[in-house]
Amino acid sequence: MKKAFKILSALFVVLFVFPVKTYAVCPICTVAVAAGLGLSRYLGIDDAVSSIWIGGLILSVSFWTIDWLSKKKVAFKYKNILVFVFWYGLTLIPLQLTGIMGHPFNVILGVDKILFGTAVGSIFFLLGVWADKKVREKRGKQLFAFQRVVFPMVSLAIASLVVYFYGGYLY
Repeated sequence: MKKAFKILSALFVVLFVFPVKTYAVCPICTVAVAAGLGLSRYLGIDDAVSSIWIGGLILSVSFWTIDWLSKKKVAFKYKNILVFVFWYGLTLIPLQLTGIMGHPFNVILGVDKILFGTAVGSIFFLLGVWADKKVREKRGKQLFAFQRVVFPMVSLAIASLVVYFYGGYLY
């Protein structure tokens, strides 16, 4: 736990020491997703709920990478798709190879809980980002401070609560 805290603290400091003009998804949101994932695992919360946060984190990092590559003027065919495949593969393949994923009794609707939660988390994180953009488009501004953080985080929290309380009916 101390090692994870040190890593997250170092990441947080680096984000403020080397500020970047803009990201597709803000750095605070990504740090919050990572912290939520670590806390849920520490508290012994089900893999389906924890992996919702994994899905949000992977999607956030993918958006960051695409934005960073665009700013560096790196362009190649299928760049966006390859970035998504890279980050999802980098996360899920080691989980499969180490046996964390793929246990026959760790399933929801016949799908591994981690894979299920990652998909749900990615979808809900994307819905949160989309809702933020729609509100900004309609209103011409944000509704409140840190809206860009709150919308994706709330969407992940809602998905987590639904899976936590009703996921038992999906086995």
